[in-house]
Amino acid sequence: MSRKSGWVVALITLACASLPAVASAQKLVFVVRHAERADAGSGQMQMQTDPPLSPAGEERAAKLAAMLKDAGVQAIFVTEYRRTLDTARPLAAKLGLELKKNAASDTDGLLRELRGRHAGEIVLVVGHSNTLPALIKMLGGGDVTIADDEYDNLFIIVPGARTMTRIRFTP
Repeated sequence: MSRKSGWVVALITLACASLPAVASAQKLVFVVRHAERADAGSGQMQMQTDPPLSPAGEERAAKLAAMLKDAGVQAIFVTEYRRTLDTARPLAAKLGLELKKNAASDTDGLLRELRGRHAGEIVLVVGHSNTLPALIKMLGGGDVTIADDEYDNLFIIVPGARTMTRIRFTP
């Protein structure tokens, strides 16, 4: 091997070694906002702090479970709020998984958990319209907004590839 080709091999090796390890990232992260709240659009003067899902929300949660039951989901993350728990519960029941709670305000902690204990896995995260955009961006999905009346977004993110797809689903 010539001296020049030796340098080329060394530079390629160094460049490859400095790339982020894809193996330390999830294979796939499904991110969804909780389904419709029971108090949304009901004309109530005071909204509940922790309402259950509405009948439409329960239908959407069942649809999400039907869509993802064969997707290989290995862990499901929710916040401390009932609406995220109720959205994820049908899929967790189908898969025999325990829901993992993470405070809605702790996006950094959730990201550490995903990259740590759940690296290399396919996971579902159920969150809120005001917390998910930051998580999606941190996972490499780019900038998104989720309106207060949007419940039909399912984001599919491949963190190592920094690829995201946004689809809409209805019950």
